[in-house]
Amino acid sequence: MYYVIVNPASKSGRGRQIWVKLEKILEEKEIPYKVIFSKGIGHVTRVVAKLTAPLADDPAAAPIKLIILGGDGTMNEALQGISDFDRVWLGYIPTGSSNDLSRDLQLPKDPVLILSSIMEGKIVRTMDLGMLTYNNPPGEFSRLHVEEIAPVRYFSVSSGIGFDAAVCEEALASRFKNILNKLKLGKLTYLILALKQLIAAKSVSCDIYLDDSPEPIHLNSFLFTAFMIHKYEGGGFKFCPAADATDGMLDLCVVGNIPKTVIFFALPTAFFGKHYMFSQIKHYTASKARFVASMPLWVHTDGEVYAKSDNITIACISRKVKLMM
Repeated sequence: MYYVIVNPASKSGRGRQIWVKLEKILEEKEIPYKVIFSKGIGHVTRVVAKLTAPLADDPAAAPIKLIILGGDGTMNEALQGISDFDRVWLGYIPTGSSNDLSRDLQLPKDPVLILSSIMEGKIVRTMDLGMLTYNNPPGEFSRLHVEEIAPVRYFSVSSGIGFDAAVCEEALASRFKNILNKLKLGKLTYLILALKQLIAAKSVSCDIYLDDSPEPIHLNSFLFTAFMIHKYEGGGFKFCPAADATDGMLDLCVVGNIPKTVIFFALPTAFFGKHYMFSQIKHYTASKARFVASMPLWVHTDGEVYAKSDNITIACISRKVKLMM
């Protein structure tokens, strides 16, 4: 049995159309399935939590097979509901605007080919899982009441704090994004909003502690830090070209002490992973990192933004996610 979770609003409403096409294939091949359509923020998490809850009561239960048809955000919501990652197999059919997970996994563009590969069941690939912990209660929040914000959030692609998260927060409510998606220019959303946020960005200092080191990386003027499991973020920005989703390590792209005039030139080079030519952009690796800022900043996980924080811990859990490919 396959449980298919569909975000019908993804790809500006084309998610439902794609599902109709794939459903016919499942029916023709007489493959048992159950489809659930997402109904808003938090619904996918609740559905997955209910589906995977029996695993805790029955150690002998067979793996549950979930197929996510949506964007990176839909996958992110599904991760929050999984009770036992060792016995949940995930399939991913990307229909979002950024699709950074599928970009790094090099999935086919055709959803039919992805579904066929999942059904063949020849490859179950393991992948690292990121984990964000708010070290203090979020003081400001965007789309949820503060009591609804979980102290821990998982992510499959990346987490970030500062400028990149502020871009994601604006993109989530942007009508401009929907227009570009309909024109098949969704990748431009993040670049345009990035330039807008860059102009408005305030000067903030921060300390970054890697693994168990007592000595922090200190930045007097910080723009953002991306904590990457995969290479891409924000619709194709190749922030960490060396990232390996199976090495048990986070790759950090740290941007600070950089004039805004320089970042205007540096940002476009990140599409090609060439931004480290600028001395103010640094790359680090760690299995765990703690980030402390001088003021609360937006935080995202896979582009999903729920709260601001000035103190977070990011960790990498090695090869925790099982993907059907």
